[in-house]
Amino acid sequence: MSKLLLAVFLCVAASCTKAASTDMPPWRWDDPVAPEGPEEQHPAIVALGWTNVTDVYPAVPEGIAVYRSPEQLGGQKVVAYIAVADLSKISWDVRAINDPGIQGTTEQLQTPSQWFAAAGAPIVLNGGYFFSEGGKRYNASVAVSEGRTYGVNINYASLDWVTMYYPTRGVFHETGGLLQTGWTYWSGGANHYLYEEPAANSWEASPLPTPDANFPSRASTFAPKTAIGGGPVLLKGGQVVNSWKAEMFYGSGSDDKMPQARHPRTAIGATPDGLLILFVCEGRGMTEGVAGMTFAEEAEVLKSLGCTEALNLDGGGSSCLLVQGVETIKVSDGAQRPVASVIILKSK
Repeated sequence: MSKLLLAVFLCVAASCTKAASTDMPPWRWDDPVAPEGPEEQHPAIVALGWTNVTDVYPAVPEGIAVYRSPEQLGGQKVVAYIAVADLSKISWDVRAINDPGIQGTTEQLQTPSQWFAAAGAPIVLNGGYFFSEGGKRYNASVAVSEGRTYGVNINYASLDWVTMYYPTRGVFHETGGLLQTGWTYWSGGANHYLYEEPAANSWEASPLPTPDANFPSRASTFAPKTAIGGGPVLLKGGQVVNSWKAEMFYGSGSDDKMPQARHPRTAIGATPDGLLILFVCEGRGMTEGVAGMTFAEEAEVLKSLGCTEALNLDGGGSSCLLVQGVETIKVSDGAQRPVASVIILKSK
């Protein structure tokens, strides 16, 4: 792979995009106001200050509720939305370009609206990382639908192409009916490993051994029904882990210290009582005073919503949540970015 490839990937992984134009067209939709409706589905979420805006959108299926955040979270001005799915009534799935071995494809990236038009799903959320080079598009994150692999987490990192690292990177998956986070490593062919902890790599230390069946811990074979990759893992087993350093998304001395910087963010999480939560927050000043969130702030919000497992996904200009094809946040590129994968919610 070329240096350009790594630069592109690290840029995407860090959600580094051009700054939003100062000459933006008017926002197309009014901020939703919750109408009076039936008894609240998730009173614990409302008690945190989130507003149920489900009825603002047309014909959202039973089992899905959409909420807008309070004006502030953690003392910061925010614009955030969540789609909450009752998995006894709703299923989740992944759509992605077909690049199961980081070899690239000539398939085109699609905007969330294009993925929505193809899938017809009421909820569409941008998914994992990706990059383009030499006329091809690449998945840089796991994407699995109905047991078929469309993408794997990229399995190398380097700053100088002399010293090579082999990080494990985050995944959110459904295996055996359980929704969990973990870390994966793909070493080719059927050698796709899942770990309960990441390899503790760091740019400030020498590379650790290449992950295998027994390192960084005893692995299981990664064979999920559904999965989306990204990173870092935010929550595992109810604990904030925020494993960005071990997952090696950012070079030493990144100019804007991305893990601590506020940007638009996208995440997926699960609660112990069978709820799937899709999260997106606005940033980069698309709404005055709204910078976005750090990974740590994002993790705390998802934990407050009851998630015990949560994964950060591609953010920045990629962050976009559609409800029946309607945008929620103002996307920071000024228009939807074509992406390599999306998560969808649909009735069972």
